[in-house]
Amino acid sequence: MAILSLPPTLELQINLTDEQFFQLCQNNRDLRFERTANGELIIMPPTGGETSDRNADLTYQLRGWNRQSNLGKSFDSSGGFKLPNGADRSPDASWIKIERWAALTVEEREKFLPLCPDFVVELRSPSDSLEKLQAKMQEYIDNGARLGWLIDPKRKVVEIYRPNQKVEVRPSPTTLSGEDVLPGFVLDLSPIL
Repeated sequence: MAILSLPPTLELQINLTDEQFFQLCQNNRDLRFERTANGELIIMPPTGGETSDRNADLTYQLRGWNRQSNLGKSFDSSGGFKLPNGADRSPDASWIKIERWAALTVEEREKFLPLCPDFVVELRSPSDSLEKLQAKMQEYIDNGARLGWLIDPKRKVVEIYRPNQKVEVRPSPTTLSGEDVLPGFVLDLSPIL
C-alpha cells in the first residue's frame, strides 16, 4: 500500500472521462474531488472538526425543512453535480426541486446528477481561498442556481448570490431566508457563524 501526502488543496490538469472521474471518486472516498469546466482536478481532504460540525448543522437544518415541505431533494457535501458548463462540483449543501429530481432517470440518480442545484451553500473552511469560493458561487449562478449562500465564519459574513443581481453581503446575520426558492426555510446561523 502506498500513502499519498497532499497539500490542503491540490489542482491537477488531467484528462478523465466522466466515467473515469466518477470511478476515481468512488475509489477514494476519503477525499473530495471536484473538476473545473477546464478539466482541472481539485482534490480536497476532509475538513477539520469545527467545519465538519458547522456543515452537519447546516445540512441537518436544510434536511429538516425539506422533510416537512416535501418540495425537493436535499444533498450533503458528498453529492456530486455535473454542471451544464462541464464542471463537476459538490457544494457543502444543496437542494433541487422535486420536479427536476423526478425528471432524472434511475441511472442519472446513481451518478453525479447532470444538473446544477436550484440552491447551493458553500461553507468556508480555514484552508479555503475566498476568491476561489466566490468564483465557484458565481459558477453555480451562471449554470442555473437560483439562490446561493457563501457562509464565511472567519469573516463572520454571508454572501448571497442570485441570478442577475449584485452579490449581497450580510455581516453577522442571525438567520437567512430561503426566499421564494425554499419557501418557509429559515437557517439559524447561531451554530454555524
